Amino acid sequence: MVEKGGGGPAHLLLLGLIVFFSIGGAKAHRRLSGEPRRSHRQVLLRSERLLASISAGAAPSPILTSSSSSRVYHVTDYGADPSGKTDSTAAISRALSAAFTPPSNRSLFAGIADLGGAEISLDGGSYLISSPITLPSSPTGNLKIHSGSLLASDDFPTGRYLIELWSSPTAASPTSTSSYNYEYITLAGLMLDANYRAGGIAVVDSLRTLIDGCYIVHFATDGIWVQDGHETFITDSFLGQHITAGNDPGERNFSGNAIRLIGNDNAVTDVVIFSAAIGILVAGQANILTGVHCYNKATGFGGTGIYLKLPGLTQTRIVNCYLDYTSIVSEDPVQLLVSGSFFLGDANIVLKSVNGVMRGVAIVDNIFAGNGNGVDIVGLDETAGAFRTVDQVVVERNSVDEMTVRSTAARAAKEGNGTSWTVDFSGVLLIPNRIDQVQYSIQTGSGYFNHALRNVSGNQVVIESDKAVQATVFVEVSQCEGSMA
Repeated sequence: MVEKGGGGPAHLLLLGLIVFFSIGGAKAHRRLSGEPRRSHRQVLLRSERLLASISAGAAPSPILTSSSSSRVYHVTDYGADPSGKTDSTAAISRALSAAFTPPSNRSLFAGIADLGGAEISLDGGSYLISSPITLPSSPTGNLKIHSGSLLASDDFPTGRYLIELWSSPTAASPTSTSSYNYEYITLAGLMLDANYRAGGIAVVDSLRTLIDGCYIVHFATDGIWVQDGHETFITDSFLGQHITAGNDPGERNFSGNAIRLIGNDNAVTDVVIFSAAIGILVAGQANILTGVHCYNKATGFGGTGIYLKLPGLTQTRIVNCYLDYTSIVSEDPVQLLVSGSFFLGDANIVLKSVNGVMRGVAIVDNIFAGNGNGVDIVGLDETAGAFRTVDQVVVERNSVDEMTVRSTAARAAKEGNGTSWTVDFSGVLLIPNRIDQVQYSIQTGSGYFNHALRNVSGNQVVIESDKAVQATVFVEVSQCEGSMA
C-alpha cells in the first residue's frame, strides 16, 4: 500500500524527470539573457509549480503571475480552457488585470498610461466566455490581444459585445485626465463567434485602435461598433452574420450591421463582408473605405452595402471597393467621393434627400456591370422631398454595361433639315430640368446663316436658325459643377 502523497516507481520517475528539467532550466537560465532567458524563467516557474502539485497529489493550478521581465501574458497560465469546454471569462480577466500594471511612468496621450507593448496571448485556443471581455477602467494603452478564438456561451448577455473597449460612466476613473478610454489597443488574429446573441467588438471613446486580421461571425447586432473616439483602423478582416459564400437560401433574413462607424477619422481597408443587412453603416466625418468587398445582402432583398447616414456632413471617401449585388446609399451627401470601384449585378449608388442638400459629390472612374434591367448607375431618392441645394456635383467617366448611364455631363449630335434642332439629354443627365452650361457647333454645307440657343428646359437643348438648312448640331452640356476648381 502506498499512502496518499507517496509514490510508486512511475511517480518517482516523473519526479526525477521534473527535477532534471528544472535543474537544467535553472542552469540554462543562468547562462542566457534577453528573450531566451525570459523563456527559461517561465519554464522553470512552471516546472517548480508542477513538481509541487504532483508531490502534494493535486492537479496543477494556474500560474497567476507573469515573469517580472516578460510582458506577454498567456491566458492558459491563468486557468483559461483552450478547448472551449469550460468558461474562461474569469481567467482571461485575470490575465488582463495582470497586464494592466504599467512597467514605467511613461504615458501616451495625456492621462493614458503606457503598458509598454504588453500582450495577451490566446495561444491558438478556443475559449468559451459567458460575459464580455473588458479592460480595466483606468485609461491605458499599448496593449495587444491576439491569436485565438472567443465563443459566446448560450447565456451570454444579449445586447453586449464579446470584446468591449470602453469604460462605463460608473466604472471610469474619477481622477482621469484623458478624454479617451484607451489608446493603441490592437486586436489581431482573433476569431469571434457571437453565437447570434451579441456583437463582436465595441470600441468607444478610444484612440488609435487597430483591428487586424479578425474573423467575426454570428453577431446579432454589430460585428464591430465604433462610437466616437478617433482613428480606429479595421483591416484585413472578414465579417458575416452567417458563414456563407453567396447564394445563401436565408439571405433575405440577414440582419444587423457588419461594421457601424459612429465617429470621425476611421479607416476600413481590405475587408470582406459576406452577410449582414448593412455592410458598413457610417455616421461620422472624414472616414475612408478602401478595398472593401460587400456581398452582405442583395439590394433586391433589402440589403445595403455601404450606408452613409450623416446628412449634410458626409466627408467620406469610398475608393477601390467592390459592391457585389448590394448598393451604396448616402443621405444628403456633402463632400463624398466614390472612385475606382466595381458595382456588379445592378448594384448602384443612391443619393437620398433628407433636407434636400447635395454638394461636393464626385462619382468618377467606376465600373458598373448590370443585368439588363434598366437600373440607373446613380439614382436620386427624393421620397422625402426634392434636392433643392445642388452644387459641385460631378458624375462622369464611369464605365457602364447593361445599366442606365447617369451623368452630370453629356454630349450628343442631331442631324436634320429645317430651322430647329432638339437634342434630348433627359435620359442621361442626373439632375432633372437643370442644364448650367451649353456649348454647341453646327456643321453644314448651306453657307452662312444665323442661329441661336433657344431653350434648355426639361434637359432638352433647342437650337434654332433663321432659315431652313441641312445641318448637324453638336452639343455638350453640364450641370451642377458650380464653382468647382
